[in-house]
Amino acid sequence: SATGDMELAEELWPNVERALDWIETYGDRDRDGYVEYLRETPRGLANQGWKDSFDAISHRDGELARAPIALCEVQGYVYAAYMSLAEIAGRLGRDDLVERIAVRAVALKQAFERDFWIERDEFVALALDAEKRPCAVMSSNAAHCLATRILDGDRARALARKLFGDDLYSGWGVRTLSTRERRYNPVSYHNGSVWPHDNGFAALGVARAGHPDGVVKILEGLFDASGALEERSLPELFCGYDRDPRLGPVPYPVACYPQAWSAASIFMILQAILGLSINGFTGRVVFESPVIPPSLQWISVKDLKVGAGSVSILLRRTPNGAAIEVVDKKGPVSVEVIK
Repeated sequence: SATGDMELAEELWPNVERALDWIETYGDRDRDGYVEYLRETPRGLANQGWKDSFDAISHRDGELARAPIALCEVQGYVYAAYMSLAEIAGRLGRDDLVERIAVRAVALKQAFERDFWIERDEFVALALDAEKRPCAVMSSNAAHCLATRILDGDRARALARKLFGDDLYSGWGVRTLSTRERRYNPVSYHNGSVWPHDNGFAALGVARAGHPDGVVKILEGLFDASGALEERSLPELFCGYDRDPRLGPVPYPVACYPQAWSAASIFMILQAILGLSINGFTGRVVFESPVIPPSLQWISVKDLKVGAGSVSILLRRTPNGAAIEVVDKKGPVSVEVIK
């Protein structure tokens, strides 16, 4: 929706319809409304989310979850896809599909809050296993559910606060798994390490949950980590040990470097800090409760494409919050600030 390019939308629409068909037919074989995975050969990956280690999905007692497995963040991705496609489908005149997507989105959100929310912990279960039992462990995956808005309101705000407890926030970033969980290990690939791309989702999620201080903590932690690591930038991951003023972050021995999604995480974090959203169809740029971290005096965004136009913006830190100046504008672009 940022480009407002309906010709591209029309060209890609057959692929969109095939993707929707896959979600409903193959991704959800038991027709419970959730997208699950199950390997069909011993040579396949046991886990098929972004945390694809064999031991990445477990219950609180350490027992590994049995497939088919429905990951919490995957349901969020599906919900976000439904919500974003609904507007485009409407603009393409596919009103029947708009109604179908809207019904599925509402049903998915309601079922998700019923089946994944762990009330006693004020947290989202990592996954549902083959018996639809929630994997009631505290993990960073839950933050993706904030970013996709499948969870909102009071529950989202409670979850955002939980992400910055000492068990999940290391001082350098949000860990993949809480230190209180049975399978926590700070040198594990997916069970206690810190991943920059994962923290990008967390930053966007806590911003959307109304927790700007959390976004700043993520930015400052990763920035300090990048300066302390030998490469002076963000690797695939690093170890999840507590931050110690006498020591820097502990490198993960075989982390990929450079890695594209680590490098790209800064853009998502920047979007989170600025509360930035773009609608190319209407030429509208919105900054919702933008924050300039104490370590910065200003942020400059140049030649931001908005539909057929573009805009350059300068944000300055003031005692009363971020002040926004439109430096240059081309085409039908409007800039709004929501406090």
